[in-house]
Amino acid sequence: MRRAVWAFVPPLAYAGIIFALSAQSDPLSFLPRGIFLHDKLLHATEYAVLGGLLVPALRAAGLRPSAAVVAAVVIASAFGATDEFHQSFVPGRSADVADWVADTIGAAVGALVATAALRLPGRTG
Repeated sequence: MRRAVWAFVPPLAYAGIIFALSAQSDPLSFLPRGIFLHDKLLHATEYAVLGGLLVPALRAAGLRPSAAVVAAVVIASAFGATDEFHQSFVPGRSADVADWVADTIGAAVGALVATAALRLPGRTG
């Protein structure tokens, strides 16, 4: 039980970071402006990490691999939707359905990669 609870610390901490960055008008001001031409790629990457962090937590909670992937994508996608809504209240930010779609696709990719990594030979746990 304790292992399962601790397994959720990384995805919850990461979600907190996403939320904190979303509350800022210009959260990535240190990045070159041109990188935002690839905004959807940034969203997909951000949520691929979240999806990847959710899978081992959900597996530790007892879900089978396929159920953990589905749950990770649903959770990350729902969080992405709420994050887009949250951004609609931040000056200089907006809610964008295309960003949410990129979030969801990224979460699916991250969840699948994490599941494959957990199946690697010699992997314990």
